[in-house]
Amino acid sequence: QKHADVHLQITGHTDNVGATASNLDLSKRRAASVAKVLNDQFGIGADRFVTDGKGDTAPLAPNDKPEGRAMNRRVEFAKVTS
Repeated sequence: QKHADVHLQITGHTDNVGATASNLDLSKRRAASVAKVLNDQFGIGADRFVTDGKGDTAPLAPNDKPEGRAMNRRVEFAKVTS
């Protein structure tokens, strides 16, 4: 709230378990859910967020072990500059 001029890109990600289309949908819902919490619980204006999902297309770790899959199920924030 201190920095009302800051806008964020919120991007959801998934591991590779499940169908590609389902993972893409899940990642988009994951990002939207985080934006909703920031708005509802912290009072940060929804107009300050852009959300998207990448599904399982940008893993941080290999998906061949549970630890790697856990790392890939995430949400990332990026400051949007104009």
